[in-house]
Amino acid sequence: MFNIVPMIFDRLTRDEAPRIFGADYPTPDGTCVRDYIHVADLAEAHLAAARRLADDAPAGDLTLNIGRGQGVSVRELITVIGEVTGDRREPVVEPRRPGDAPRAVASAERAARELGWRARHDVREMVRSAWEGWRLHHAG
Repeated sequence: MFNIVPMIFDRLTRDEAPRIFGADYPTPDGTCVRDYIHVADLAEAHLAAARRLADDAPAGDLTLNIGRGQGVSVRELITVIGEVTGDRREPVVEPRRPGDAPRAVASAERAARELGWRARHDVREMVRSAWEGWRLHHAG
C-alpha cells in the first residue's frame, strides 16, 4: 500500500498518527506537493480518451496528463483527512524517502483542449468518498 490516502486511513484505523516523510522540502509548508485526483474524475478522463481514440482511429496516439492542475501539500491533505474523519491528531514527521520530488503537479490543459475534460471533484470530495469506501471495507 503506497498511496498516501489509504496509508493515512490505515494509520488512523490502527489508532496511530499519520506520517509525513520529510518536512524540509522547498515548498510553502516543507512537505511534498502533489496533484490528487478523485477516482471518478480519473475514470471520466479515461472514458473521454477512449471515445476520442475511437472517433479518430487510426490516429492512435494520445498522450495526456490527467490531474486537477492544483497542488496540495501532504500536510494540507492530512488536515483535510482530519476534518473529514474527525481524527485531527498531529502527524509524525519522519526522514525523507529517497527519490521524492518536492512538487509533482499535472498540467491538464491539453486534456481540456483535446478531450473537453476537466476534473470536477476537489480534494475534500476525494477524501470524503475514499473514507466512506474505507470504512465500508474496514469496519470492525
